[in-house]
Amino acid sequence: MLNIILFGAPGAGKGTQSREIVKKYDLAYISTGEILRKEIAEETELGLKAKDVINRGELLSDELIIGIIEHAIEQAGDKGVLFDGFPRTVKQAEALEALLEHHERHLSIVLSLSVPREELIQRMLKRAEIEGRVDDNEEVIQNRFKEYEAKTKPVADFYVQKGKLQKVDGTGAVEEVLNRLTIEIDKIK
Repeated sequence: MLNIILFGAPGAGKGTQSREIVKKYDLAYISTGEILRKEIAEETELGLKAKDVINRGELLSDELIIGIIEHAIEQAGDKGVLFDGFPRTVKQAEALEALLEHHERHLSIVLSLSVPREELIQRMLKRAEIEGRVDDNEEVIQNRFKEYEAKTKPVADFYVQKGKLQKVDGTGAVEEVLNRLTIEIDKIK
């Protein structure tokens, strides 16, 4: 059973590529960003808590996110899982290992999309125009990068030490990036 993390900086294309990978490999899709945007749109208690934090470009507490992830893993049943945008801290990575073990799963691979920072910024500004995402403006983008550098980038080192991280060039057409990702996934299948 495939259990994959799609990793990368904000704007790297995780959401776009995730949708294609989920279809190709028939995986359950766990995106903390999508879950939270849905909760915000529905103005649930979780959504209201998350809205203010996200709009500042900050990360939600590990405990809150881990609870969401555990529920999503349980809902996946016997399907493999693609994690998009999780884990974002080393503490979350350690918690994910424990959750996977508890559910008798193992992590197959961490695919890290590499994209130059200027391209990431342009992608997010374009996404803001198309999707109207509040968290894609210049000020919030810069704050998201600071959060990424301080808290999320160390997650890559965590998975490098475990021999699970594979860097993938995230530039070019969607199909080109998808092809590079599927080559790496097919190597471990």
